[in-house]
Amino acid sequence: MVRGDLKMRNAIVALLATLGMMSCGSSVETADNAASKTRAAKPRGGLAVVELFQSQGCSSCPPANRNVNAIAGRSDILALSFAVTYWDQLGWKDTFAKAEFTRRQRNYARRVNGFDVATPQVMVNGRYGLVGSRESQLAAVIAKAGTLPPGPQISRNGNILVVGAGRATQPASILYVVYDPRSIEVPISAGENTGRTLPHRNIVRGLYDLGEWNGARRQVELPAIKDASYRSAVLLQKGDGGPLIAARKL
Repeated sequence: MVRGDLKMRNAIVALLATLGMMSCGSSVETADNAASKTRAAKPRGGLAVVELFQSQGCSSCPPANRNVNAIAGRSDILALSFAVTYWDQLGWKDTFAKAEFTRRQRNYARRVNGFDVATPQVMVNGRYGLVGSRESQLAAVIAKAGTLPPGPQISRNGNILVVGAGRATQPASILYVVYDPRSIEVPISAGENTGRTLPHRNIVRGLYDLGEWNGARRQVELPAIKDASYRSAVLLQKGDGGPLIAARKL
């Protein structure tokens, strides 16, 4: 009777040990899977710069707005929404539009297609242009463009921007971009989008040309940001409407 109890006890201990090993193995496998997923989700270095040119007065713009808004929070993408002015005379004046944003799009148009401008338009890394209304097409162009290759080191020390030394095949413009990362809902009461409320993200509020970078280390003073909620970034661009060679969120 004692031997039977002992055998029973040994069998129970062995069973519990086996169950414990299975549970431990399952936990390790789950942790490995989680680590693998974390590694897969980690963004690559560098940035892809996605510039949307749009207007609140354009009935074709909301789908492109929505697609760019959806990627605005990604760490590997700098999404910038530029509101242009040439729809303002058709019933609704865009609340964020500036003439310099329209000039920026016209510069791209002269280089990329030689035609006049239209909205919506997306430029990726200053090289690839598309309408941007189809999510799958936008994703494909971003994947094709990839992130910008490593360029000169760009850093900030207080209100001083430092662009490090590097190889420059031609001078590049140092562009300082100030944008609002918040989601802003704008009700439209006239024009093509009458009655709609349009969501905006990463609306550009200022674009400043800080001079040229020709490969030598440069220090330039940054303009003051009027709203503490705004964010900023630096673009290095080969001439007016040229391709981007570097970008950095500050």
